Amino acid sequence: MTMDALHLLEAQRLERQTELDSAKSKIERNQLGQFATPSLLATSMLEQAKRFLPIGKPIRFLDPAIGTGAFYSALLRVFPNDQIAAARGYEIDPHYGEAARLLWRDRRTEIVIGDFTQAPPPEQDDDKYNLVICNPPYVRHHHLLAEAKKRLQAQTAQIIHMRLSGLAGLYVYFIGIAHAWLQEDGIAGWLIPSEFMDVNYGSAVRQYLTAQVTLLEIHRFDPEEVQFDDALVSSVIVWFRKRKPRPNHEVRFSLGGSIDTPRLHQHVSLETLRQERKWTRFPKRPVRTARSIEPRFRDLFEIKRGIATGANDFFIVDTQRIRQYELPSAFLTPILPSPRYLESDEVLADPNGSPLLKRPLWLLNCDLPEDEVAENYPALWHYFQLGAAQGIKDGYLCRHRTVWYAQDKRTPSPFLCTYMGRPSNDRAANPFRFILNHSRAVAPNVYLNIYPNQMLAQALADRPELKHTIWYSLQNIAVEKLVDEGRVYGGGLYKLEPKELGNLPVGELFDWQQEFLPSIPRQVPLF
Repeated sequence: MTMDALHLLEAQRLERQTELDSAKSKIERNQLGQFATPSLLATSMLEQAKRFLPIGKPIRFLDPAIGTGAFYSALLRVFPNDQIAAARGYEIDPHYGEAARLLWRDRRTEIVIGDFTQAPPPEQDDDKYNLVICNPPYVRHHHLLAEAKKRLQAQTAQIIHMRLSGLAGLYVYFIGIAHAWLQEDGIAGWLIPSEFMDVNYGSAVRQYLTAQVTLLEIHRFDPEEVQFDDALVSSVIVWFRKRKPRPNHEVRFSLGGSIDTPRLHQHVSLETLRQERKWTRFPKRPVRTARSIEPRFRDLFEIKRGIATGANDFFIVDTQRIRQYELPSAFLTPILPSPRYLESDEVLADPNGSPLLKRPLWLLNCDLPEDEVAENYPALWHYFQLGAAQGIKDGYLCRHRTVWYAQDKRTPSPFLCTYMGRPSNDRAANPFRFILNHSRAVAPNVYLNIYPNQMLAQALADRPELKHTIWYSLQNIAVEKLVDEGRVYGGGLYKLEPKELGNLPVGELFDWQQEFLPSIPRQVPLF
């Protein structure tokens, strides 16, 4: 087939892809993790694969989640036809699989409609594949059925001798299971979310990449340049060879731009990667060396997420709703609004401690048994009955509580941090806001509560002016230090979890902190 014919076939594939995608709702495709690989990106990956494979070596190609065949189409356009010895693709969804079979019916490829994770791998190495390229389904862990997750964990443990966290998404299991399909010295290229580089469940993936295979390159796309139109996910391309790594091996990290001409690149030793828990540091940040431990944010503060109600529209109420349903004040606690409705980073309070806001809000929180509420607080009971009728009682958080309408206990915190955000139009702007709270309002789970340790809390009681000093220090934390500890998603969305903020080194940040630090060891490696 001529190159013109192959380009025409690719145009037909893209047209069919659009038709198939439009026949499904966005929610349905999100739950199934179906995000089609852009044609240009698929071509770039196959051209990159060409650099890793020996010239002229017959190719046995496998795509465990082939969809309509973006990578297979690129394979045909990048490699000579006589070099492709075999090609196979798996597609669990007949909606796409049948269309792919029809599209590639005249080509030498086998498209299997079925679950790749349940297919038996070839027993002989010659029957396996020396080029595995895949954009696996991005199905989050909570969309995996318990039985399926148990099977996947057992399967990957048998193949790569690692038990994956229950928080791992389906794409992680694809990588582990595909190990059994890859020939020795074969090349694998995975287009996957970048989150594995930072999160705790990704530690098993990072260990696999540094111990069981030779990691070649990781290219991370600019988080603000989302690769998939319908998914806010920051993507990376991971390349490795199925061969144990050599002791002095180095891995090429690149960021932004295109695969061939990235904006930044850096070589990082395997030993460094084995010790570093935040791979997204590279290639923007220098390699960290072992040294005496610095004081950390957690040495000065206790960090807790705000209150997760399970149904903010029901449990967070305004004055109008309180009057409408005659909700008793005994069960109402002032609560701060979402950060976008917070006009100032300093929350002032009236003499009673209520926050001075244009639209004050309250958290409805009651831990009394249902029969006691029904007998003594009929108006409140009526409101709870409305919530039960709406299905709120059966929501994930509510149904796991002793009393479905009781909220977590949180005391007001003098300092708060927004746990996620975007740096607006200014890429250098801080995506995180530090709030000084003078009120007795608690915070919803879009904030991190920052509680001073015992020594610092006592100092604040004795020296109220210290409160502003601490707040100014928090506001002046460099953006890159916060981003180093947090994580970034597609579209430039940054997140910072309590443990990540707690791990922030503060030795050079707070000139007031030394007297409030507990005794901590000084000769512990950084990692």
